[in-house]
Amino acid sequence: MIDVDSETPDGWLLVEDSVIRARGAGAVPSSLGEGAIEHDLDGLRLTPGFIDLHVHGGGGQSFDDGMDAMSAALASHRAAGTTRSLISLVSASIEELAARLSEVAELTDRDPTVLGSHLEGPFLAPARSGAHAHERLIEPSPRAIDALLSAARGTLRQITLAPELPGALHLVERLAGNGVTVAIGHTAADYATAGAAFERGATVLTHAFNAMPGLDARAPGPVGAAIDDPRVTLELIVDGRHLHPAIVRLAFAAAPDRIALVTDAMAAAGAGDGVYRLGSRSVTVRAGRAVLTGTDTLAGSTLTQDAALRFALDAGIPPTSAVAALTATPARVLGLSGRHGSLDAGCIADLVVLDGQWRVRQVWIAGRQI
Repeated sequence: MIDVDSETPDGWLLVEDSVIRARGAGAVPSSLGEGAIEHDLDGLRLTPGFIDLHVHGGGGQSFDDGMDAMSAALASHRAAGTTRSLISLVSASIEELAARLSEVAELTDRDPTVLGSHLEGPFLAPARSGAHAHERLIEPSPRAIDALLSAARGTLRQITLAPELPGALHLVERLAGNGVTVAIGHTAADYATAGAAFERGATVLTHAFNAMPGLDARAPGPVGAAIDDPRVTLELIVDGRHLHPAIVRLAFAAAPDRIALVTDAMAAAGAGDGVYRLGSRSVTVRAGRAVLTGTDTLAGSTLTQDAALRFALDAGIPPTSAVAALTATPARVLGLSGRHGSLDAGCIADLVVLDGQWRVRQVWIAGRQI
């Protein structure tokens, strides 16, 4: 049993009515075991369910293609251990995003594994747009924000923006004040500007090191500002392509307990090579590497969170730290600590069972095996 800060080889859990009621090590007290159905996981590992803050699709389906596609894509990631997740949407017109946000709000009402929406754009820096279409990027305005918040009906949980855009720092303050987690990303901001955004209430750095200035000796940029601020969580895409293993180790060492492993997965995750869509753009996937068609620009990933766990372990990250980055840390980002992201008593029984090679063997959501 592997939790945020401990490994318990002979651990046990008691689950009742979708909630972890007790945990311990060694023999299960007889008073607790009466009438219980026992599941022996001898030789396997048990962790909390994974939580993904940043995912755009999977199983051949893109979240941008409507509610049916969202459900199909989520099923692909659930099988890989992601028991709760946001629905991430790429930059589009305000009208298109409002329509998608409304669908996510409806899906969130129906499916408790959906934690709400994450807008990655459209308030991003053109110079650091990555796979986002330039023509879909705009500067923030109160009218645009009002439309998006209204369409989301309280389910907009996270937004990624570039803090150097005109009016963006005021927007950070307003969104944070409305309970939205603000992330800095796809940005050309320097250290001071990123730091100002964190002072205003931003608490996440979107896919750190990617689509932003690097960590330079005399210009530490947004990565340096995020590492310096203990309130800030750094997203990492650990897929063997976005980050060198040395950078993964550096990030975990520099910001302990503040790393969230995300997939940033697009439709090809769990679906194989081919040509796909990401928003309005064409993406070609070869050997699992997703790029904008005709370019060498990475366009998200084909990652699942169980694979991210294996990549992190291969990079030398201790199991408890890697598991925390998939569970407790993203739960904390969204204000869900105490109910999600842990094997503590009182938490929802979202569980992942892995074998000796860290491959998923079982997934439990709210105490039920899927």
